[in-house]
Amino acid sequence: MGVEITWTTKAQPLTDAQVTRAVEAALEHGGRSGASIEVAFVDDATLAELHGRFLDDHSSTDVMSFDLGDEGGGPAGEVYVSVDRAEVVAGRRGQSWERELTLYLVHGVLHLCGFDDLEEEDRPAMRGAEVAVLETLGLPPDGLDHGLGGD
Repeated sequence: MGVEITWTTKAQPLTDAQVTRAVEAALEHGGRSGASIEVAFVDDATLAELHGRFLDDHSSTDVMSFDLGDEGGGPAGEVYVSVDRAEVVAGRRGQSWERELTLYLVHGVLHLCGFDDLEEEDRPAMRGAEVAVLETLGLPPDGLDHGLGGD
């Protein structure tokens, strides 16, 4: 298993060890332990551009995941996380920037494990998985509604 991490932002509020631990915990929870994942921490403009290019929605978002499959020797998935968005939303929610960024990362990896939250009936499973993984990382529930998206 490998976690490849790229920071394209000046701010790096998490250590690579924290990122790796969060990815591994989410993969384990989602039943994909051992998968190789590439994580890119980007700014809002970069993620909005990706959102527009791949989902035809040019609005800002917090995280995007691309499942690349487990074949071919490359990574099983890519996760792009907006560092800017995490900082803004964390301030609005009165949470730490690091916690918000970890939530986005975990959310993105859980998407690669088959969890979804686009449909109302799927959201409780995604939220429950997020809470379970965050608790594994020592981050207890914060009691806030984390309807991730264009917040």
